[in-house]
Amino acid sequence: MDQSNGEHPYGDLGQLLLLGLFLVIWLGDSFVLHFSTFLAPYIPLAIRLLIMALALAAAFLLTSSGHVVISHGSHGKLPTSLVTTGAFRYVRHPLYLGCLLVYFGLALATASLLSLALLGGVIFPFYNFLATYEENLLEQMFGESYPAYKHKTGKWLPKMKIN
Repeated sequence: MDQSNGEHPYGDLGQLLLLGLFLVIWLGDSFVLHFSTFLAPYIPLAIRLLIMALALAAAFLLTSSGHVVISHGSHGKLPTSLVTTGAFRYVRHPLYLGCLLVYFGLALATASLLSLALLGGVIFPFYNFLATYEENLLEQMFGESYPAYKHKTGKWLPKMKIN
């Protein structure tokens, strides 16, 4: 298995396949079949669209910050030091989290329970698998500095410090 880019060899393919599957199910359920959108009339559209807008805005901020930090000067190569700035200050996988927020926002906008089930049952576990795979590689690359980073930074949600 080629680990030279720090990613799972089938990560990109898996993400594309899951995106396609999600779009087919979301579009079909939300706009054609209405199989699992029976809650939509009970949740005001304005609320659903507001939550979707917030999820998409957060996704944009996470992914744009994450891309700037990891691509600045790297030109497709692995970073030589652990990245802990930008969105990586708050969560260890801001790019993946941004993708998950897009899925969540779309599914919630149309109240597609089938899409939410796909997100929770297949898509999130796949992203979690990729994240764990990459974390194992990063721990090998950066030694003790990575577990210290993991301790103070949440995998998916920022860690709250209560004094």
